[in-house]
Amino acid sequence: MEELANTILDKIGGKDNIESLVHCATRLRFKLKNSALAQTATLKQTPGVLMVVESGGQYQVVIGNDVSKVFSAIEKLRQTTSQPVDSASGISETLFSRFIDVVSGIFTPFLGVMAASGILKGLLALALASHWLAADSGSYYVLYAASDALFFFLPIVLAYTAGQKFGGSPFTTMAIGAALLHPTIRSLFASGSIGASLDFFGLPLTLLDYGSSVMPVIFAAWFSCLLEKRVQARIPAAIRNLATPLLCLAITVPLTFLLIGPLATQASHGLAAGYQWLYALFPVLAGAVMGSLWQVFVIFGLHWGFIPLMLNNLSVLGYDSMLPLLLPAVMGQVGSVLGVMLRSRDSKQRSLAASAATAGLFGITEPAIYGINLPAKRPFQFACIGGALGGMVVGYVQSKVYSMGLVSVFTFAQIIPPSGVDASVWGTFIGTGIACLFALLATFFFGLPATAQTSPRHPVQTEQHTILSPISGNIRQLSSIHDTAFASGALGAGIAIYPSTASLYAPCAGVVSGVQPTGHALTLRTEHGVEILIHVGINTVHLKGQHFHPQIAPGQHVTAGQLLMHIDREAIQAAGYDPTVLLTLCQGADNASIQLLQAGQVQTGDPLFLLHTEPLPTQA
Repeated sequence: MEELANTILDKIGGKDNIESLVHCATRLRFKLKNSALAQTATLKQTPGVLMVVESGGQYQVVIGNDVSKVFSAIEKLRQTTSQPVDSASGISETLFSRFIDVVSGIFTPFLGVMAASGILKGLLALALASHWLAADSGSYYVLYAASDALFFFLPIVLAYTAGQKFGGSPFTTMAIGAALLHPTIRSLFASGSIGASLDFFGLPLTLLDYGSSVMPVIFAAWFSCLLEKRVQARIPAAIRNLATPLLCLAITVPLTFLLIGPLATQASHGLAAGYQWLYALFPVLAGAVMGSLWQVFVIFGLHWGFIPLMLNNLSVLGYDSMLPLLLPAVMGQVGSVLGVMLRSRDSKQRSLAASAATAGLFGITEPAIYGINLPAKRPFQFACIGGALGGMVVGYVQSKVYSMGLVSVFTFAQIIPPSGVDASVWGTFIGTGIACLFALLATFFFGLPATAQTSPRHPVQTEQHTILSPISGNIRQLSSIHDTAFASGALGAGIAIYPSTASLYAPCAGVVSGVQPTGHALTLRTEHGVEILIHVGINTVHLKGQHFHPQIAPGQHVTAGQLLMHIDREAIQAAGYDPTVLLTLCQGADNASIQLLQAGQVQTGDPLFLLHTEPLPTQA
């Protein structure tokens, strides 16, 4: 992951070009100082990167399930002091782009625990409906507290992330959020001591229930951070750390109760009422639009604009009718990728599709979209059509969720109303099933080219070519390597050799298609159109070229056995790195496979494996 993180940093213009970075379930979300410095085309081709999307003022790098590991690796590399980057040539932000960036920055950090809390709430509703738990049992009370805590104290959580996003002290904004939920304030509200009966130094005080609210605390945090910046610039350094939060609390909290809270609450109720009015007029149309376009919104990062609306509906109405419309959209993608898995004759594509389908069931659709459906075009289109059909059914039955969470199979538990299973629940099952089944069948019969759908009547004749060992040493399986990208086979089939010598030679004739600037890796395109990656060491990119001495250049023709590189094996080990040499098939290897010829010890120039390929097409 360290190597991938280093590559991403290099391709986005370096760590000094990063203004901010957060991550969600599958993608890194950069805000770059100068987006013109990013090498997007090259980054899209980087192993481990599924897709790159520029939208909503963010530079989004789609990684998949390992995004948190890559994020951590990048954060470690960013620890050193960054220098300012001239942003004059960057793309100017629109108001909408800034809105998307702010929303994603506030909600992304706790998206995982919010989804988990929503799932737990849904499972509790299912347990009550199935009479597995009693509503007055101790078990229910404890689990309900676990599931509801985040939503009840949501203003405090939002205050912290909003404080970070707006560039203020998150602990000051947390204190403001906590004031809204303080037991004294809540008891006054519960007792009916509102309106003219209470005042703040003569000003009428309006007390509201801010539990689970969204907008009031975000506006309060924004004001506090704005005030903090103004105050810090005018207060002597000797008392700044004490006086700044004191003034922020003393000014922002009363102002929130007097003005910000009531206005934001009215706006929240107006927004919820407006949405309900539109939804009541066109529920079927809303289902068709959201079901067909939701994954398009996800691709461009526009879906973040809907998250506050969903949370606001839950806070004001106690339920949300938008999130159920997304179930057909998600399961449509799952259906399409299952159709690819059942129809394709390519074992690698089937394996990737199976993995993507599993992730999709749990709400992570990026592997399905970027790895399978979008490149093949038709499966993605069929998934969107299926999402529209299913969304119309879900809109017709006007299904609702009663807790927030990631759209997944667990959402079925979250749509169960407090009164128990009703027609809307069954309608959601039917609509989602229609989306998944339509996408699966349409993809199975019409989604792939004829050559990829069915096996040929006669076996394709393959050619085999002997690949020599580039170095002497002990053969190891890729699965034993302490690098997830190589060990998982994500970078292609291959083999590893723990070296006993210090010179690397060409395993076959071909053209050097690339040499890493750090000298630790190169790619060799064989005469058969297959590229072989030769990578020396694990995470040795951090050596920045030390101990590697390439003897060839990109574009150079080499013969089998020609010297490629000298390596200082002992120095690499002394620096704390594994010097294992890895050979993997990369570009052009879709119809290629290897057959290992050696085990244990191997000498330079010994036959290492047979490369089986389909013959290259003859030129007319």
